[in-house]
Amino acid sequence: MSDDLAAISGRGRVHLVGVGGAGMSAVAALLVARGLEVSGSDAGTGGLDAVRAAGVAAHHGHDATLVDGAGTLVVSSAIRATNPELVRARELGVPVLHRSGALAALMEGRRGVAVAGAHGKTTTSAMVAVVLAHAGLDPSWAIGGTVRHAGAGDADPVGGAHAGAGEVMVVEADESDGSFLAYRPEISVVTNVEPDHLDHYGSREAFEQAFVDFAARVTGTLVVCADDSGAARLASAARANGTRVLRYGTGEGADVLVGPWVPSGAGGTTTFTERGGPAVPVSLAVPGAHNALNAAAAWSVARLLDVDAGTAAAGLATFAGTGRRFEDRGRAAGVRVVDDYAHHPTEVAALLRAARAVAGPGRVLVLFQPHLFSRTATFAAEFAQALTLADEVVVTDVYAAREDPDPSVTGALITDRMAGAGRFVADRTEAAHAVAALARPGDLLLTVGAGDVTGLAPVVLADLAARERTGA
Repeated sequence: MSDDLAAISGRGRVHLVGVGGAGMSAVAALLVARGLEVSGSDAGTGGLDAVRAAGVAAHHGHDATLVDGAGTLVVSSAIRATNPELVRARELGVPVLHRSGALAALMEGRRGVAVAGAHGKTTTSAMVAVVLAHAGLDPSWAIGGTVRHAGAGDADPVGGAHAGAGEVMVVEADESDGSFLAYRPEISVVTNVEPDHLDHYGSREAFEQAFVDFAARVTGTLVVCADDSGAARLASAARANGTRVLRYGTGEGADVLVGPWVPSGAGGTTTFTERGGPAVPVSLAVPGAHNALNAAAAWSVARLLDVDAGTAAAGLATFAGTGRRFEDRGRAAGVRVVDDYAHHPTEVAALLRAARAVAGPGRVLVLFQPHLFSRTATFAAEFAQALTLADEVVVTDVYAAREDPDPSVTGALITDRMAGAGRFVADRTEAAHAVAALARPGDLLLTVGAGDVTGLAPVVLADLAARERTGA
């Protein structure tokens, strides 16, 4: 179902199920900023304080009575049909809107920028927001992660959302369930088209067709990464359909040419060159050649929105990352602990290559939590290969997320393919103790995955601090 903002507002209070999540909290904050009455609920407590500070009447726990009096219910694909609030809404005839539909309504009348891709979309959309804010455009944004050091957004209680006064709105477009087809943006970015979410799509062909359909909805320019084979195929298909396409990448055929990545400390430098133009030097405070490509996408969007090339580069230099993307969690016993959301083999490999450059002479250790039984079963061999880029690896059991448990799929599917280079420890807390025991001064230790592995960084740091105190 889709709806416009006037119709949603006219029905009265909007209630969001799962309001504490990164994506839903951003929608809630933007709805409040547009003057709507907003309530929400979540099974957990994480994120509730932030949405309450944004003006949302947020409740811990799900209760059918919370829907009474609501005019619209907003859900994500993570909400099951048996959720009592969704059941109640159906009984009462309350219109039910998907999260993407609510964002599409918020985008109406704005110059929309939608960023999609199997990976890199959170960082890229955050980079776009930072650059445009730095250029004085004061964009609105809805991004599935905290945007750090993004101008006016620093003061927003929900770090992934900002209601700007400008005419541009930036959204992270989720392809996992096809809901990104709700948007009709002026500019669309596709960072890559690498098969994922096959539990939803069923085949590579269906996954790639969804991106073709997404590209067909752009009203202005499709920005794609020419270095990715899937995105390159998409660019050809889109051009054949009459869509204007801008390609960025390291190959000579790119419209925005990305120069060599030179690591430096926690970040690095590169150059961007438009066809017929001079090379523009770019400095980033985030590591990895993959982030140079993400930055090129953001820079390209800014240029399409008439931001000066040097101003766009200066804006990128202020970008300090997003939550759970190479996020520092602390140091103890000479070990640096970093948390990252990587949950696809390509993401894991890019992360570990970046980590290797940051670690210098130190070792790279990984605590990896697979995300989804279907993804783990499909990509076990690819995960194993990616994880061999680390020196020590501990893999814990699968984080189920939206799927029912599958006892036949465990983290051992990955470590069994690592020829003894990885260790499977099913219990997540025991896995944290195990990887901490392997660490020594000078190491870089990463907790990696899209599930609750992020909560294990304090466990690792506590073990390391105890060792430091005792001198063990």
